Formats: sequence, C-alpha cells, structure tokens
Amino acid sequence: MAVVRFHLVSTLSPADVLEVLTDFSPSRPQAWPTIDAGHFTVHGQGETWAEVTEGTSAAWERARYEWKPGGDTVTITTLDSKLFGAGGGWVFRMTPEGDGTRVDVELTRQPGTLKGKMLASLLPLAAPASLRKSFAKPLQAA
Repeated sequence: MAVVRFHLVSTLSPADVLEVLTDFSPSRPQAWPTIDAGHFTVHGQGETWAEVTEGTSAAWERARYEWKPGGDTVTITTLDSKLFGAGGGWVFRMTPEGDGTRVDVELTRQPGTLKGKMLASLLPLAAPASLRKSFAKPLQAA
C-alpha cells in the first residue's frame, strides 16, 4: 500500500473549498485539469455523497465521495480504477488558515497488479509535487 500526504494553502474559505471538491456539475472537467469530459460520469448523487467516474483515458477511477454539509472533510473511496483497482482513496481536510484554508490531502493506493505495485512505489516521490500543482488552480492555491 502506498500513502502520500501533502498540503496546500488556498485563498478560498473552507466552505468554498468544500464546494469546489463536491461540485459534480457538467463544468467539473473544465475546472479540474485531470478530468476530461469523456471520462466524467455522475452515477448517483445525494446531499452528502456522490458516486462518479472521472479522470482521463490514461488514468480514471470510479469513486464514492462522502462529506457533511458545512464539514471540514471530504472522503473519497476508490471503487474501481484503471491503474490500481478498488481500495484506497483520498481524504481532504480543510482548516482555516489566515484569510484562506489549509487543505491536507492524503492519498492511499492499494495496487493489485504488478504494474500497479510499480506505480505505487513511485507515488511518494513523484505525486506530492504533481498533485499539488494539479489542485492549485481549482482550489485557488499558491
């Protein structure tokens, strides 16, 4: 199992970060550089959850998002993934910091294939910087 942890600081309020993370409208692929419209499907959605497939042809995942309205945490459980299969996921925790929000991110991957295991071994080295960069624009982070 690979675990990657990093944080970024957003100019958005915690409520606005929560809104960005849980906005599953048709404009989501335009907001997130790691999602293309051809690999974005909302399978179901409620007030505190959504099940979606998102990503690109190279790396997509089907996941269940869960949060509490006005809460400070979004938990994403991977149901299926092109690269890693089921298991693992993401946790985003928002804490007010100055005029914005500190967003602590934890990514867990449980690879089942040899290729997945090789990729997972590289995640702690390569993922923090590239993920921080891909989240910077949608979360308005420096």
